[in-house]
Formats: sequence, structure tokens, C-alpha cells
Amino acid sequence: MARAGGILAMDQGTTSSRAIVFGADLGILGSAQREFAQFYPASGWVEHDPEDIWRTSVETARQALAAAGLGAGDIAAIGITNQRETCVLWDRRTSQPIHRAIVWQDRRTADACRKLQADGAEPAVTAKTGLLLDPYFSATKIAWLLDNVQGARALAAAGHLAFGTIDTFLLWRLTGGRVHATDATNASRTLLYDIAKGAFDDDLLKLFNVPRSILPEVRDCNAAYGMTEPSILGAAVPILGVAGDQQAATIGQACFARGMVKATYGTGCFALLNTGASPVVSHNRLLTTVAYQLDGRRTYALEGAIFIAGAAVQWLRDGLKVIASAPESGALAAKADPGQDVYLVPAFVGLGAPYWQPEARGALFGLTRATGPAEVARAALEAVCYQTRDLLEAMHRDWATDETRPVLRVDGGMVASDWTMQFLSDILDAPVERPTIGETTALGAAWLAGHKAGVWPDAKGFGSLWKLDRGFKPVLPAAERERKYAGWQRAVRAALGHAAGA
Repeated sequence: MARAGGILAMDQGTTSSRAIVFGADLGILGSAQREFAQFYPASGWVEHDPEDIWRTSVETARQALAAAGLGAGDIAAIGITNQRETCVLWDRRTSQPIHRAIVWQDRRTADACRKLQADGAEPAVTAKTGLLLDPYFSATKIAWLLDNVQGARALAAAGHLAFGTIDTFLLWRLTGGRVHATDATNASRTLLYDIAKGAFDDDLLKLFNVPRSILPEVRDCNAAYGMTEPSILGAAVPILGVAGDQQAATIGQACFARGMVKATYGTGCFALLNTGASPVVSHNRLLTTVAYQLDGRRTYALEGAIFIAGAAVQWLRDGLKVIASAPESGALAAKADPGQDVYLVPAFVGLGAPYWQPEARGALFGLTRATGPAEVARAALEAVCYQTRDLLEAMHRDWATDETRPVLRVDGGMVASDWTMQFLSDILDAPVERPTIGETTALGAAWLAGHKAGVWPDAKGFGSLWKLDRGFKPVLPAAERERKYAGWQRAVRAALGHAAGA
């Protein structure tokens, strides 16, 4: 049965590309993962080589199929999920990028965003897009590429240039340049897309000086995106699902009901609250975004974005070298002196929601002569949990209804740490649920394709297959919880004050 209905999920992330083959029973048959280079040309700049992304995506797809003992002909469909907001421009005639991809973490357009804010543009932009004027999103990155790559605007004017987020770039390459498309979730992260009308907006294109000719077609998350070139995987395979990584994780966590919340802990942390068929305006600097669009029907979410989550663990490993591998962080944190209140504000690339301060930089507070690697590791893990509370409290202020569910479903690499998940439950004063299938982002993309192909169940049936691996319940006394969170808030205020004085 698995061979007749296997689904290949291509999960292209910020630091690695992975591919997973799921069977008809949703079990993992084979997987592969490859890291790729990160480029930091200047302070606050982050780039990827699109060829690295393409190469590792194809390699992992082939390796996952081999690990599953399957050929491309055994795969019913492919689902794609991707790091969002990251931009690529390429020449349609050659399929060659004209510059490295500018990554979602990149802050080079902070001045451009500030100028637009000073000009009073943000309210109108937010009203249409649900987003804020921040370098995080795609529009100012696209404009930067057009203005700073020699000849780019001339290429665009001649109709030779194509823009895409990573899903679009992979679709273009996988289909041999036949398909230039994206899905509604990725489109909703560009600052160019009216999320109520479901279309790119002429006023926004004019504001950011982005020509319509370079934009992809926008489709449902579960749509026919074309067939792969047979030479890439060994046979032509239909691509039937696309969603940005956080929306794919929302689907993978079966958060189909209004009020359900999930948080994904990868390079950053992203919490999404399903708000149903109508967009909810945030008054607490959260984002209103498309959660998914199925068969022409859009569902919306409130989203909070933390730029540094798992990246803080990578910093412990690669920067400070206090751990040899990421899984060691929880054990090291558990050894920390409980009498030391050390706080890390991990604003390595600015602060995201609900602060939105691109100029903020990381800081450690509460250091003493007795502070060592264990205390710093604990501070790094706790910071992710404090930031999650920041997001959820803002969400509940924006959408305080009886449908808000107190349970948080979690996924991503960091949730393997029981220590971190217990502290998360403690600081939230709420239950935290970790599913048996940790690869929920890939699973969400796979469900989109598998259901479209007719081999996987509908949303209700899929939701019934969600299984709990372990739940965490708060045990920290209320007074201690609030004391620790107040210390975090003081640390953030100090970091923001330093940024304001820079």
C-alpha cells in the first residue's frame, strides 16, 4: 500500500534541506537532510547560494527515496514547504540567479523600512497585508536586489526576470522552467499581497517599486503545480502541495479548528493561532496572515515571529563552543546554579514580535564571577520560552474568545529537549503537547499533496491521526514564575534602551 501511495515532502529550511517519504499510513519510510553554507557579507546581512539550495534539495529527495526503497514512480505526489520571505531573482532564459538569495533574517533594508514608516506608509500596508514594515518580509529585499544588482531593472523591464520565494524557485527548477507559481501562504509574506482580496496589489507594488512582471501566479496550497522533469528524480511526479514552513507545521499539527495554537522551534520560533475564515487585526504588533488556502477557501491566523530560537543553541555550539551538539544544551542547562538569574536577550538579528526592533542586538544580564557555560546555556533555552510567552500573551489580548485553547502544540528540533519543554510549560502556566511525529512541517506539506492525490484522508480524518508523544504540565510556583518573567521583561527593556541610544 505504501508503494502505491507514497508521498515525498521536500522541506527546504534556513540551515538545511531535508526530504521525507511518508507512507499511506503517514509513517516515515525514508528521510535525508543536508546542511548548506550561510553567508554573512556584512553586519545583519544573511545570504544563501540558491544553487546550494537546489543541489541539497535534489540530493535529499533522491536519498530519501533510496532510503525508503522506492523509485519516483512509486510516489503519488510531492509536497513542498520552505523557509518563508527569503528572496531569489533569476533570469527566465537561463534559470540562473542574478544574486545570492537574501534570507528572511537579513536586516539590510532596515533604513528603507524606517523611511517608509516616517512617510506614514505603515497603516495602509498593514491594512492590506496584515504585516508590518520590517526587513523580515520580501518586498524591500526584492527592491534592494533590483536596485543593487547591475542591470536588474533593465532585465525586469525586458520581461526576463523572475522573482520567487524558495518554493517558487524550486518549482521553477523542478518543472524545467514551465511553472512560475507560489501558494497563498508564501504570497502573504511578501508585503505585496492583499490577504483579503487574495491578489498582489498595485498600490503596494508601486510603493515598493516592484514590477508586476516578475511576480509568480498565486494558487491554493493544495493545487496542481505541474510535473517534475523526469531526469531529476527518475520519473515525472506531480507536485500537488505547497505551503510556507510555519503554515505547513500548522497543518501538520492538525490545527484546523479556530483557537488552536502551535509553536515551531527551528532556527526561529513561530507561533500561529487559527482565527478561522476572517482576518483578525492585531493591536499588539502581531501579524495577520494566511494560515492555509484549500480549494479556494482561505483560513487566517495571528502569528508571532521570534527570530532566534534554535539559532541560540547553534550559537552555544558554534560561537561559544560550550556544547559539541545541540542535544547537549538541555543537559548542560539542567546543571546551572538555580541561585543565578542570568538572562540572554538573543537579539542577534534584531527582535521580532511583539517588539519589532531591527536595531536591537543580543545581551547577557546578571553575570557574576560564578557564571559559567551551564548558566549561559540555561539562559539561552529560557529565552526561547520567555519569548513564546510574549507572543501568546499578545495573541490572547488580540483574540480573547472562549475558543482560545490553553494547550500549546509544539514541534521543531528544540522540542526534543524535555528540560526546555518543561520550562516552557512552567513559564506559560499552560499544558504543552509534543506529537509523536516531530517532522510536522514536512508532514503538513505531505498532507496537502497526499490529500490532493486522493491517497490521504481529509482534514478531519487527518486530525484524528494526530498522536501525543508527551505532554508537559506546569509545576513552577506562580510567584517564582512571575518573578522570573519580570526579570526577562527588565532585560528586554534594557536591550531596547541600548538600541534606542545607538
